[in-house]
Amino acid sequence: MWTKLSAGAVPTVERFDWFTDVISSSLMPTALRSERSADFQAEAAVLDLGAVQVSSFEYSHVRSRRTPALIRRADPEQYQLSLLTRGRMWMSQCGSDAELAPGDMILWDTSHPFEADCRPGDGTLRALVVQLPKTVLPLRAGRIDPLLGRRVGAESGLGAILAGFIASLGRHGSDCGPQELRHLGTAAIELTAACLAERLDAYGELPAEVRARALRERIDTFIEDGLGDPALTPGLIAAAHGISVRALHVLFREGPESVAAVVRRRRLERCRTDLARPELAGRPVHEIGARWCFTNAAAFSRAFRDAYAISPTEFRRTAARAARLGRTTGPCGPAGLTGSRRTA
Repeated sequence: MWTKLSAGAVPTVERFDWFTDVISSSLMPTALRSERSADFQAEAAVLDLGAVQVSSFEYSHVRSRRTPALIRRADPEQYQLSLLTRGRMWMSQCGSDAELAPGDMILWDTSHPFEADCRPGDGTLRALVVQLPKTVLPLRAGRIDPLLGRRVGAESGLGAILAGFIASLGRHGSDCGPQELRHLGTAAIELTAACLAERLDAYGELPAEVRARALRERIDTFIEDGLGDPALTPGLIAAAHGISVRALHVLFREGPESVAAVVRRRRLERCRTDLARPELAGRPVHEIGARWCFTNAAAFSRAFRDAYAISPTEFRRTAARAARLGRTTGPCGPAGLTGSRRTA
């Protein structure tokens, strides 16, 4: 779970010094100054993922410098990857500099000097920082240096997947147990390595299992984005990722579902979500199914019942009744209707 710290419990005149101490202890010793030190606001939280740590920060304006003297004082020997979620940030390291907007990422090395200017605009700046010991990334020493101090875009591909993963840690990390958090730490390492290697044209340098898992993440995202497309077949998925259909099936062989079963299950999940939405109550059930590529109404009803042990019509009726009673809807639909799933 997240370990949270708040400047709200600190006297106003001491908050900036408190935040400086938090940064030095949780990230690395850094020289900070701020235009808002007199009324500084800050929140911080830490999530332990085993070999990896994720820190969440929200704070007023800060300028920071990590000097050679501070590096000599203490160096965690980490790569630190930040996802900016609110405000703007400028950073310079190793001769490169970048201006970041919300949704952008940037990588730095704690063993090199840097400068940064974090400008929240109205309110506070928000960022998530993934702290990765240099020894855990499966890329040779110095290979990552060309990316230091540069913007890592998250518009598409592995960048988008990695940014989405980091953001989801911020939202849902507190819901996970110790073993799940360790698995997430491994995923953070592998997704970061794959994203950086792709930008360095060094994808082939990664271990085969890391490449396979990164490819699976890309395929999962491709499937999620294409669920409304009737042409989303194993052939299309394989072609979009430059692999054969046989290789696609081999990739899914270690999991509990075939690729076709994954597509069907996720389409049924979308149908279930739409059937529970009050604003779609006037839309016929068969149209909900057709929207997610179940063009035969009878086949859709059978598939839905097989998955959730209830017909789509009955599910919608129960969801509406639950909504009238003020009950919440969870990840499997209205509370109490978890149903069952079958895979092919």
